[in-house]
Formats: sequence, structure tokens, C-alpha cells
Amino acid sequence: MKKSLTALAFGTFGLGVTEYVMMGILPFIATDFRISIPQAGSFISAYALGVCAGAPLVAVIARTWPLKRILFMLCTIMSLSSLAMTLCPVPTAGHGTGWQFWLMMLFRFCAGIPHGAYFGVGSIVADRLSKDGKSTLAVAIMTSGMTIANLVGIPLGTFLTSIISWRLVFAFSCLWNVFTLVSIMRWIPEMKPLPDTGFRGNFRFMKHLAPWLIVLATIFGNGGIFCWYSYISPTLTQLAGIPVAALTVMMVLAGTGMVIGNIVGGELSDRIGPGKTGKALEIVIFVSLVVIALTADIKWCLVPLMVIACGCLFAVSPPQQVLLLRFSKGGELMGGAMVQLAFNLGNAIGAWLGGLPIVEHNPTTYHYPAAIGAVMAACGIICYYVFCKRYAEHV
Repeated sequence: MKKSLTALAFGTFGLGVTEYVMMGILPFIATDFRISIPQAGSFISAYALGVCAGAPLVAVIARTWPLKRILFMLCTIMSLSSLAMTLCPVPTAGHGTGWQFWLMMLFRFCAGIPHGAYFGVGSIVADRLSKDGKSTLAVAIMTSGMTIANLVGIPLGTFLTSIISWRLVFAFSCLWNVFTLVSIMRWIPEMKPLPDTGFRGNFRFMKHLAPWLIVLATIFGNGGIFCWYSYISPTLTQLAGIPVAALTVMMVLAGTGMVIGNIVGGELSDRIGPGKTGKALEIVIFVSLVVIALTADIKWCLVPLMVIACGCLFAVSPPQQVLLLRFSKGGELMGGAMVQLAFNLGNAIGAWLGGLPIVEHNPTTYHYPAAIGAVMAACGIICYYVFCKRYAEHV
């Protein structure tokens, strides 16, 4: 593997730890901030909304910058926001959402700002560094850092939180992002800026239907999974009866599915086409969520389905990334970022919708988030069907 792709993967690893560790530590965060678990789910949504705001902002401000300089700036923001979360105070007494809650919401929002832009720039760099016909696999290698974060970083973060503090996780994220910055400086070659098509030129590709179908498929598919996955910890412990001590193992299993799914998605996309691959995976997501909704209280059903659904979550990402790059000529920086924008907008919507039917101290209500997610995934299948029918040469 090229060192340059490894450096990009280091960055997605840091982003993955910062974003996804919240699912494993949600009960601990809720306790420290003296809020309910659904309220703590707002920290997931805040990060996702930061991604949605940051992607277009960076695309406009930094569109004429050399790609390496943009990566520098993004890694700096990643480090500072992780440091801020590490030092965020918590309420010492009382109940309800105090100012500390809103301060953490702000820090989570800031942490999300560089996410989409990093994937956008990273996808362009990975594509330029890839061999002919292997661009999706190169993007998958870059994305692999995030899947490894789910395999190793997040279970370890969940474990450390259970015995020490969640602050240790964000402190590690801060230091890791500094390490990433140094790796990018040493291993990624200088690359020319993208052609400056002007402010409007960066968004001209949005006049066409194709990118919007991909964006909607991403929102619905990933949002569907996040309806359920945002509340995976209480679902496993309160509904399926899995001991809290086994949560770390569960997170490792989910991360294993993500690592395998990411590489499989990249390989399949290069072989049979990104459109066909995305549609097939969306169908698997739908079926998985339907079965999870029906059997979430049966641990021997829930655990393998968790691995499958989490695998699809990242298997579908590389083909979506490549498709949007193909359909964003003249606005590649924004196009590359839009997958993560859509991904995280889906996360925000999914985390919010998934929390609506949950009733505190009523474990049976954790059946419902997956059912809502299945409806969202069905909408994603429709988007892929229309895309594959209208743009058959790109499927």
C-alpha cells in the first residue's frame, strides 16, 4: 500500500474515533451531563450537522488552494475540536440541559466541520494516486481508517470510558490528528489545485438529477442504519440482555463487519460497477433492518445482523464516493464532500427519528428504531433503481 494512501487513512481513523465512539459511550455521556439517552443522541446529530455546514464552506473558501494545504487546515481543526471536547466541563449538580450541554453541542458541531471536506479532498487525492481501474479501491483504502476505528479505536474507547473517562478518548483523538498532520506533510506529494471554475462553477453539477439521486440514496440508506445503530448500546444491553461488560466485544464485531464491508464494496464496485453495487447493498440494508426490528430481543439473531448491517454501512460508501466524483465535473471538491455530507445528514436524521419512539426504562421500545430505518432504506432502494435505469452506462 502506498504511504500516501496510508496517511489519508490515518485521517479517516481519527475522524472515525471522534464521530462513532459516541455510540459506545452514550450512556456514560448521558450520566455525566445529567441528561437522558435520547438527549445525549443530540451529540451525534450535532457532529453530523457540522459536516453538513463544513463541506460547502470549505469548498468555497479553499477551492483554489493546493490539496495538501487544505488537508493541513482540516487536520488542525480536527485536533483543536478534539482538545475542546476533552476539556469540556460537565454539570456538578442539578438536572436538565445546562450550559455545559450546549457547549459540548458546539464542540461536537465544530468537530464535524472538517469531516466532509477531508473525504472530498482525500477522494480526489486517492483517485490521482490510484492505478487505472482501481480508483474505488483506492478510496476504500482511504476509508479503511474509519472502519479500523470502529474495529479497534471505538471498542477500546468504550472500554476506557467504562473504567476511566470518556475524556481520554477525545484526548487520544487530538494527539492522533497531530500525528496525521505530520504523516500527510511527509508522505503525500504536492498536488496542483483543482481548476478554479468560480463560485458558481463549484455548484453547477447540482443542476443535474444524477448527483441528487446518489445523495438521496446515501441519506436514506445510511440514515436508516443510524436510526438503529445510534442506540446500539442500550439495544444490546437492555433489550437483548447482553452484559454491559460485553459491549467492547460487540463493538469489535461491528467494527469487523465495517472493515470487511469497506474492502468488499471497493472490490465489487471496480468489478461490476458502482451503481449496481450500491443498489444491491441497499437491498441488503433494508432486509437486515426488517429482521432486526422483528428479532432485536434475540441475541443470537441480533449480533450477526449487526455485523451484516454495519458491513453494508461502509461497503456502500466507496461506490457512492466514486459516483459523485464522476457526476461533479468542475465541482469535484464539493462533489467529493457531498457523500459525507449526505452520510452525516442521514446520521443526524436517523439518530433523531430513531430516538422518537424510545421510552426511558421501557426496553421493548428499542425494537422500533430499526423499523423506521427499514422504511428509510426502502426509499434509498427507489433512488438507486431510478439512477440505474436513467444512467445505465454508469451502473
